[in-house]
Amino acid sequence: MFGKISRGLLAVSLVAVLASCNSSSSPEGLAPAASAQQAATPVVQAYCPQVVMLEQNAVHKVYARGGQDNPEKLLYQASFNDVTRQCTANETTLTINVVAQGRIVQGPAGTPGKVTLPVLVEVVDGDKVIYSQKVAFPLDMPAGGTQFIFNKPDVQIPNAQGGASRFTRVRLGFDIGGPAKKPARRG
Repeated sequence: MFGKISRGLLAVSLVAVLASCNSSSSPEGLAPAASAQQAATPVVQAYCPQVVMLEQNAVHKVYARGGQDNPEKLLYQASFNDVTRQCTANETTLTINVVAQGRIVQGPAGTPGKVTLPVLVEVVDGDKVIYSQKVAFPLDMPAGGTQFIFNKPDVQIPNAQGGASRFTRVRLGFDIGGPAKKPARRG
């Protein structure tokens, strides 16, 4: 019986020795698959603010002169459908690449041609605007309309440790302006 147990221990010992000879050395004593997985693990360095669209400036309508809010005088209508963002950070600056998919549709009074959309990109922290830029976005509108991609890769805000505050948002929409100012009286 002692011989059977010794042969069993010898066999297990031999397998262990062969297995250790067969393993390769890798950094930090990890198996090759484990070290490859560790190297590919992404590291989140900062909070990347979400992009939001406000209802009041998500659609841009342009009418023929004197036809405001008359559907028959609509030249074109533009809107954003979907948005995303990507952030990169260094010690002092968080750079946000804002990308949006949109659509422009020709109205009954419209004609194909070049149009310029007044896109407004803002970054707000709570109620405080910390970045604001109007972008004149040129576009060729074919008959009927088309889809388009808007990209603003250089939105830069101050970077705090851990990224922007959790109350920071990127607002994207059209600069529709406020109510028209009355002309000054001439005396």
